[in-house]
Amino acid sequence: MATNENNNSKETVTVLGIDLGTTNCAVCAATASGPDDAALKDFAIRQVTHPGNVEALPVLPSFLYLPGPHELPEGSLALPWAPDAKEVVGQFARDHGAKIPHHLISSAKSWLCFEGADRRGDILPWKAPEDVPRRSPVEAAAAYLSHIRQAWNDAHPEQPFEDLDVVLTVPASFDAVARELTAEAARKSGLEKLTLLEEPQAALYSWLNGMGDGWRKQVSVGDMILVCDIGGGTTDFSLIAVSEDEGSLVLERIAVGDHLLLGGDNMDLALAVAVQARLKSQGTRLDSWQFQVLVHECRAAKEKLLGDSAEGEIQIVIPGRGSSLIGGSLKAELLRSDVEAVLLGGFFPPCASSERAQKARRVGLAELGLPFEADAAVTRHLATFLGVHLPALEKFPDSRREGQTFAHPTHVLFNGGVLKSPLLRGRILEVVNGWLESEDGAALQVLNAPDLDLAVARGAAHYGLVRHGRGIRIRGGTSRTYYIGVEVARPAVPGMAPPLKAVCVAPKGMEEGTHADLEGQDFGLVVGEDVEFRFLGSTTREQDAVGSVIDDWDADDDSGIDEITTVSVSLDAEGRGGQLVPVRLRSVVTEVGTLELWCVERDGPGRWKLEFDVRDTADVEVGAGA
Repeated sequence: MATNENNNSKETVTVLGIDLGTTNCAVCAATASGPDDAALKDFAIRQVTHPGNVEALPVLPSFLYLPGPHELPEGSLALPWAPDAKEVVGQFARDHGAKIPHHLISSAKSWLCFEGADRRGDILPWKAPEDVPRRSPVEAAAAYLSHIRQAWNDAHPEQPFEDLDVVLTVPASFDAVARELTAEAARKSGLEKLTLLEEPQAALYSWLNGMGDGWRKQVSVGDMILVCDIGGGTTDFSLIAVSEDEGSLVLERIAVGDHLLLGGDNMDLALAVAVQARLKSQGTRLDSWQFQVLVHECRAAKEKLLGDSAEGEIQIVIPGRGSSLIGGSLKAELLRSDVEAVLLGGFFPPCASSERAQKARRVGLAELGLPFEADAAVTRHLATFLGVHLPALEKFPDSRREGQTFAHPTHVLFNGGVLKSPLLRGRILEVVNGWLESEDGAALQVLNAPDLDLAVARGAAHYGLVRHGRGIRIRGGTSRTYYIGVEVARPAVPGMAPPLKAVCVAPKGMEEGTHADLEGQDFGLVVGEDVEFRFLGSTTREQDAVGSVIDDWDADDDSGIDEITTVSVSLDAEGRGGQLVPVRLRSVVTEVGTLELWCVERDGPGRWKLEFDVRDTADVEVGAGA
């Protein structure tokens, strides 16, 4: 991805940046009519805050509430563009749904990246009773985006949402399947002109926008920027290197961590467990419904206690059960000391740079659900990330010194609502600076971000202008290396499946809008009958180029290559059922950032496209063409 500086275009450009967050969504509009007059403006999103009340708020909570029949008065969910609305998105959905959790959809974004779920199936709210209406994760994400579209059109009829370029953010760790599903949700919502951008890059673009040309005085060649993003539901890490190209500073994203289902929601739960234990010691037991309410109350209390407030405790009220709800209400306190002990000790404990995040022991049976992290310690996950991605520095000799055991960041950019807390930012700095000091590294410099709730949306909007030549572009491309599994031809062995080769079809960093051909390699494609395709990926293998072959790949080995998805499908044969057609492979990274794999017939007109587009069997959609 080339680095582009400002051009002299006089064309007026308006783009929207949308942060489709696990916990909150945010929107920012960027307009420019020349190289030096770009303006960013946050868009306050109108939404229901109480029955019959609509307000414009800086963020749209990512919650969808599906009311039961006759639960709410007629018209209480009305919006200017939807007077007969029967379901609700946003603040009221979050607050009211906390009291009736079986009707509330949350964490839809996390479900989009969980390959163990039917992501197009009506599975949410998860484990809800049979009489509760349901939606798929894709439909839930589309509902948030549809609300944003309609809110924008209501406020800006002169600039229809459908006519604007939109940059939608996704976690850097989203694989090709999750990205494609996000793009599908956007299309369902009526979004036409779409580009996907990784959230950590968006956060850095927001910083670049705020600094102007002054960013070049903040960093220099050899610097390494750690983007640490901890939101309501997830934690993501990225490393961005500062290098030089023809005398100009260049930013390049070189490493992306795993998608960790670990964030503010885990912290709220931990605080609720602490309060529950205190109540239990006093002879009071909470049922599951009351506990869900307690979790919600702990979230609000945590934000106050971690903020600038001098309060030392927050009173929590938990509704009673039965006919006398008010008289039966329970009261508890959440202390600032509770918050500091639970969060610092449990989620941000001191650890050595050599420590690694713990894996859960596998048991024979487990409840189906999101694959939450077994280790709650963000600091150990960060140590794992910096250690695993040390080889990524090989291409940047100015950023690596002899004797390093982990990648040394020189700067850190914090992002995500959790890290609004100076207490938590301070602990991360304390831990990482201890690691750096042990290897004679300099202490981290903090790149200041003005608003962690809105930074990603602002950065996405700024990137929209960069795509039109107005600003510097971070080099990035695909966040992982992609492979296709190819069966090895060998005589049959009783009781043993033929081994697989992992063939690289798209290296890490492959740029949007480009393609790559596997030159000189022919493969046999079975058409006209059911076949399997196995798609693999790696965030750590930097060395593999297009066509590289990893022999005898196995899901249980330590190659760093993991399975993304498997498909069983019958390709269009056009009268050649069961034949083995010699093909060559071409991979395409679309402008949106999704991946396509084409099987091109070597000696004929056949062309078959394999898209990362999950069906209700968690398979990949396959299109055929001639």
